[in-house]
Amino acid sequence: MAEVRTYSILPVLRHLRAEPTSHIVFFKRGQKKHSGPGLAFWFSPLGTSVAEVPLEDRDLPLTVAGRSADFQDVHVNAVVTWRVTDPDLLAQRVDFSLDTRTGRFNAEPLDKLAGVVVQLAQQLVVGFLARHPLSVLLDEGIDGVRIALESGLTRDANLSSLGIAIVATRVAALRPTPELERALQMPARERIQQSADEATYARRALAVEKERVIQQNELATKIDLAKKEEVLIAQNGQNQKKRTTDKAEAEAIEATSRANSTRLAAEAEANATRLREAAKVEAEREHVAIYKALPSQVMMGLAAQELAQKLHTIEHLSISPDMLGTLLQRVLGAQANALEEQSR
Repeated sequence: MAEVRTYSILPVLRHLRAEPTSHIVFFKRGQKKHSGPGLAFWFSPLGTSVAEVPLEDRDLPLTVAGRSADFQDVHVNAVVTWRVTDPDLLAQRVDFSLDTRTGRFNAEPLDKLAGVVVQLAQQLVVGFLARHPLSVLLDEGIDGVRIALESGLTRDANLSSLGIAIVATRVAALRPTPELERALQMPARERIQQSADEATYARRALAVEKERVIQQNELATKIDLAKKEEVLIAQNGQNQKKRTTDKAEAEAIEATSRANSTRLAAEAEANATRLREAAKVEAEREHVAIYKALPSQVMMGLAAQELAQKLHTIEHLSISPDMLGTLLQRVLGAQANALEEQSR
């Protein structure tokens, strides 16, 4: 918006300053004196007319309610961006004059231009919707509406005659009525729910399969452990049996060794006893042979000598007169014979 000021030092003159995005057209007594963007100048309000045309891009949101070829209500939300390409021409077609005291528009030219663009855009969108059924509109989405809207606005001669150009068109949404939208969403929701259920079933089946594999692995592990335990028990039995057999064999060998040792010792002892007894027998035999060759008188003397050696152990001794007389006779005879032999 242009800025108009009045200074006290020059009360009959006023100063106008515009932004670079505003195009100023200055008329003096019906003649165009200045025209350009961002102007600043002094002017007298008498016989003066000033028009300001904005040059910046302007966004115009609009909502269009139409009906498809199959008589379904459809709502389209779009945004049209436009700008002024020929401000001098637009200033001649639309009232953009300013109040020379305040610098404000005398009318509402921007609202008028917005109404023109909105009406034209609504006409194009409604016509496009009426030529296509709802299924086609929903399948093509917003691209079809945007292309139709942009091409229609660009080719429109009314906008070109006003000096306006369409910069861009954007369609934000294309949707049916809420009831119809919910009805159309049901198959997709059912498919999504079915996919979710299938995913749930697949996950459960996978979980069951994994559980089955885990149980099979556990069972296989138990079977393997049982087989290994069986082998271990059998090996322990064999080891115990071998230890018992080895122990029995060792004890048998030890018993045999002891028996052999005992037998050898007994045989040695028997041989030794037999040798001793044989030696005793032989000694007795020799002794008896010696005694056998001795005279009876010598035998009697030896017996008497042996008797004398045993007297201290004999408590009672009975000697009859017959035994003593015969013994004395024999002793005396032996002494006499010994004397005779000495005298010779």
